[in-house]
This record gives sequence, structure tokens and C-alpha cells, in this order.
Amino acid sequence: MKIVSIVGARPEFVQVAVLSRVLRRRHTELLVHTGQHYDERMSERFFTDLGIPEPDVNLGVAAASPSAQTGEMLGGLADALRRARPDLVIVRGDTNSTLAGSLAAKQLLLPLAHVEGGMRSYDRTMPEEINRIVSDHIADIALVTDDAARRRLAGEGITTNVHVCGDVMYDVFLQVRVRARAQREPRLRALQQQPYDLLTVHRAENTDDPARLRAIMAAFTDAPRRIIFPVHPRTAARLAEFGIRLPAAVVALEPLGYLDIVALECAARTIFTDSGGVQREAYFAAVPCFTLREATEWTNTVEARWNRLVGSDTAAIRAALHAAPMRPAEHPPLFGEGDAAERIVAALESPATQRIIEEAATTRRARGR
Repeated sequence: MKIVSIVGARPEFVQVAVLSRVLRRRHTELLVHTGQHYDERMSERFFTDLGIPEPDVNLGVAAASPSAQTGEMLGGLADALRRARPDLVIVRGDTNSTLAGSLAAKQLLLPLAHVEGGMRSYDRTMPEEINRIVSDHIADIALVTDDAARRRLAGEGITTNVHVCGDVMYDVFLQVRVRARAQREPRLRALQQQPYDLLTVHRAENTDDPARLRAIMAAFTDAPRRIIFPVHPRTAARLAEFGIRLPAAVVALEPLGYLDIVALECAARTIFTDSGGVQREAYFAAVPCFTLREATEWTNTVEARWNRLVGSDTAAIRAALHAAPMRPAEHPPLFGEGDAAERIVAALESPATQRIIEEAATTRRARGR
């Protein structure tokens, strides 16, 4: 098969690291990077850390409003797909790149596979929720992390070509965690000599709302330990724009590569985050997580009691920070056994997927595409 894989943001970079390796053993893959994470530290560093193949196409989409960004991506991806003429297009997760890639593929009558399908926060004020719903409902193949995701899709009428594969991000985490601990930068080694909590904040709902961002930072004013805070470029800009000073206990760092983040996650006492990827990585590392959102798509980690939603409530965040860390007795394997990439490739090679590819090719020929 000839496959185009579309990426643009941190979780997608992580996923492609292991999936591309397996795909390319037997198939041709072209990697198209939308440029959604345009900052070198948020993009190229991940490619270097994880040994991701260089993108065959980089659209270099500039930062803009979500609508403008998605529109620019859609045009660029459509052109790239017309030139590549793939048998299949793969998108991942819930980013603007996911939505644009899904629309571009289906407008060109190309089969579409959605990795990490079936996730829901049931909060339609989140742009990511709209992105994943649309992508799920126009995809031909849903590649889901667990049976709960399969049941969610079934509840929405999607019951065919749904494959439970596990989470590719867990595959990557298992492969790099030992190397991550060994390759820490000297500054990180020094910071980790004493207990600390890890903080990440980047979602627009938190960073673009001065009241929410101020409330989150206020929770760490009297933190009993250091708070290590790799600062996303958007967050840094908003902190400066709103005149928000970081509390004394907060140690601000430049954006870090994947290996450094994993090293910090594994050794943290507790993780505070609004990132879907970091929520999962906290679970992989068996580190308690407090999510700075009102809803999450990773409800399985909440149900397992390793994750708790605290939103931007200063009192709730502060209480979590000062309390003894929650450590449930059980840590069930929510994200598979570390073989998700192999399972995904097997699903793409299945007779059902091959029929989808053949039928789509026949339709394109009949319509002169």
C-alpha cells in the first residue's frame, strides 16, 4: 500500500515514531507535516528525540485562528494528496490537522483511517471534541485504544471496520522510558534532586482566558515543593500579555523534547496538566494526575482514580497540591500491551480494509479522479 500519514502536533509526532517504523517494513509511507506546531522546540525536537522520519511534505502553516489555520491546512493537504495519489490516508487524534486531513481525504474520495478514534469528552465547547466527532463519522476505518471507545462509536451508529488496537503512545513510552531517564540534561538532573510536581498548560481554554490562567497560577503561590513548568510558547505569550507573574516555587523551563518530558513525568510526585497526551503519560508512569480542565476524553484514567478533574479552580488545585498523593491500589492495563502499532498495521492489511481501498479506487476511476 501507499499511505499518507498526516501529523502536526505533539501527540501525533509521538504516535508516528513507532507506527511509521512498523508500517514501513511492508508499505510505502509519505509523512505530511502541516506545521501546526510551528515552534522548533515543539516540532523538530520531537522528530530528533524519537527518530521520526523527516517529513516528505511540510506545509509550514503559520499560527492563526483555528478556522484560518484549518482552512490553510485543508488547501495544502488537498494539493499534497492529489500529488501523492495514496491508497489510504491516516489521521490521528483530535487536532486541527486531524480535521483538515480528514476533510481533504474524503473530498478526494480517498479511504481514511482514524487512529485514536472513539474518544469523547462530551464537551462540544472544546474544538478538539468537534474535530474528533467529524473525523470519526467520515472515516472508513476506526482504530481505537480500548473497548470503551468501541462502545462509544457503536452508540453513535459506527459499528463496522472498528478495530481495538491499544494506544500507540503507550508503545512509544515503553520503548523510551529507560533511555529518557539516562539522557536527562544536567539541569534536569539537578532539578530532580528534590521532590517536585510537574505542571503543563497549553490549551486555549486556559491560556487565552486571563481569569482562568491567573487562577491556575495562583494555586501554586504557597506550593510546598518546586513546580517544574516547561512553558509552551502560547502560554509564555499569554503570561506576558496578561502581566501574570509566576509564583516563586514555579521553575519555568523552555519547551522540552519528548525524552526530557518523559524523564520529568516518571520522577514527578504529581502531575498537573491540561494536555490529553500528558494525562495518558502520567497514567503510563503510574503518577497521580490532576487535570486542569472541566472534562476529559480520557475518562478511563478518571474511572481508575489515577486522574482527577480540577479545572481552573484555585482552591481545588491547591488542595490537590497540599494533600497526600492519591495512589490507588490497582493500575489496570487501560492502553493495551505495548503492541498497538502492530495491531494497527494488521487492521490496515485486513481483507475488510483492502475491500475499502479497492472500492474507493473503483469509484475514483469511474468519476475520472
